[in-house]
Amino acid sequence: MDDAGHAEITEPTLWKKSGWIAKIIKNEDDDGWAVSMTRVGDDEPSLVGPWTMGRDKRNPKPLDASAFATLVKGASEVLRRHEAAARERLHRSLSFATDDDVRVRVDLDIAPDDDDPHAILAVFAELSGEELFRGRVAPDFKLTAATVQRVMRGGDA
Repeated sequence: MDDAGHAEITEPTLWKKSGWIAKIIKNEDDDGWAVSMTRVGDDEPSLVGPWTMGRDKRNPKPLDASAFATLVKGASEVLRRHEAAARERLHRSLSFATDDDVRVRVDLDIAPDDDDPHAILAVFAELSGEELFRGRVAPDFKLTAATVQRVMRGGDA
């Protein structure tokens, strides 16, 4: 049993282990083979790539522990990059000096909510870390020093 509580499979063209499924599939575009890596519980593969032919030049090379470990590492990296890109789309940050010469850091966090689209704008003093302002703004809020200062003074976002 693997750590997810599911039976491990280690067949020549299918491995299920450590929360991942590696499956060798026929490449429909040519005579070759491909391998798909899917995290257990996900509907779609995280990674699909070419797979090596076996010695007979007709059938795929069988999966082994080393290849599986490399595939898990690659698929995990793809997921990590995807999650980082999603975070970047939902979080923006800006630093500037206010009209009072106070250095501030502004964080804009967008809430991915179809029913209630919004973002949270938070302003912090850079030196002390003290929160100077927190408020709700439109998800398409234009993050500039001028718009932040206008909101902090009670103006419209």
